[in-house]
Amino acid sequence: MSGLRVADFDFELPPELIAQEPPAQRGQSRMLVMDRATGDLRDSRFAEFPALLRPGDLLVLNDSRVIPARLYARRTLRREREKPTGRIEVMLTEPAGGNLWHALVRPGRKVAIGERLVFPAPNGAVVLEAEVLERGEFGDRLIEFAPVNDFFAVLDQIGHMPLPPYIHRDDSVSDRERYQTVYSREKGSVAAPTAGLHFTPEMLASLSALGVEVASVTLHVGLGTFAPIRVENVDEIHLHRERYTLTAKTAAAVNRARNERRRIIAVGTTAVRTLEAAAQLSGGGPIEAHSGETSIFISPGFEFQVVNALLTNFHLPQSSLLMLVSAFAGRERVLAAYRHAVRESYRFFSYGDCMLLA
Repeated sequence: MSGLRVADFDFELPPELIAQEPPAQRGQSRMLVMDRATGDLRDSRFAEFPALLRPGDLLVLNDSRVIPARLYARRTLRREREKPTGRIEVMLTEPAGGNLWHALVRPGRKVAIGERLVFPAPNGAVVLEAEVLERGEFGDRLIEFAPVNDFFAVLDQIGHMPLPPYIHRDDSVSDRERYQTVYSREKGSVAAPTAGLHFTPEMLASLSALGVEVASVTLHVGLGTFAPIRVENVDEIHLHRERYTLTAKTAAAVNRARNERRRIIAVGTTAVRTLEAAAQLSGGGPIEAHSGETSIFISPGFEFQVVNALLTNFHLPQSSLLMLVSAFAGRERVLAAYRHAVRESYRFFSYGDCMLLA
């Protein structure tokens, strides 16, 4: 039992420091470098990231690809005298097998079990239909889509990128590229693994040339990453489950690096959670290839088995992600680093700057 409260992970953040747009060019972000053994800080830029790595380091990326998960529907009228309503926002959160999806619906009070929703294309033609099967808390619904030939192709046609709620604008054409890592492959996330947004193909090539080994895991990020924590005590937190895959190739790379005492550097909290979840399953032995779901929650007191360094963006106050970073480098040191970042006007959250803890 940690005895920590969610409020122990708060910090003051001026709203103007929340990045609303990505930098003009990918990779131009600032980077705060922290020695996690001492708490020492140094202001840097992401362009200097390769200089802080050494031959033999293993860099682990999350190759999940964001789907255009925000859809807009209209209800079909059940009675002739029923008045048509405005559009309904349907945010896909997690597949539930077959044509079933969990989704957040707004305004939720208007969408009952049994409702049929239709999803029009820009030209007005209905290209997708769904029925509401179950109703949960906070706007959660289980919906079943009518079969189509290529569901993800239809999403590409009518969906919008699921920008986080703290970005106060509609998504744009450029977000289709910029809210996506350059190495994303496996479709399934409804939020970007944002630490990876800084990388360019040129940066990855330069790391390989330096002798840095690169491996990938897949963890499909759910909206639980932005869900407010509704309990007061850290010990009462339970995270949403997220789907992940760790391949045999990556497992072998991680085991070699651990045996040879080379550094394993996770790009983002999602890579950390995947690697450490796999390590827990291994019971202290070599990690093994695995696909499944994890709800691993990492907070101060957690014993890391795999990750030696972490590249991550700045996270929301009182969030599970800030707790993970605090577990890795110490709560007081991390909060001191965040106060420094605020004083130095770093840009925060998904489209913001990054932090290297090594």
